[in-house]
Amino acid sequence: MQIRTATISDLDAVANVEAECFPPAEAATRESFAERLKCYGNHFWLMFDGDKLISFVDGFVTDEPDLTDAMYEDAAMHNENGKWQMIFGVNTIPSYRKHGYAGELIQKLIDDSKAQGRKGVVLTCKNKLVNYYAKFGFVNEGVSNSVHGGVVWYQMRLTF
Repeated sequence: MQIRTATISDLDAVANVEAECFPPAEAATRESFAERLKCYGNHFWLMFDGDKLISFVDGFVTDEPDLTDAMYEDAAMHNENGKWQMIFGVNTIPSYRKHGYAGELIQKLIDDSKAQGRKGVVLTCKNKLVNYYAKFGFVNEGVSNSVHGGVVWYQMRLTF
């Protein structure tokens, strides 16, 4: 397995994996990914099995301490020198799940964020994933203000 950051040439693969991993109400659009890749492709961690994208983690950097729904839609809010690395999505195609690939990418994001001098990492997740992210040191801060996709999200934070 190979891990690298993304470029705009990864757009179709990223959009296809997202569509395979999330219901339409929660999935980012191809157009949204195009903007994200242009603004902060270096904050997409991609895992390949040969030439096939099997998993990715993405998000941008900001000085804002909490993840908001506006961040998903406005790639221009990215601040390369920000304090907090946000995670917008953790995706692994179904046939590759339960092998630790997403965990490898999350750990790579954490390691890179520390090396870049960030204050920490913030994400939101559904209740069923709170314990999963806690294994990486994330602390549950309770129900998020996010209404993304019409579901309840919990904000989790890893402070370095």
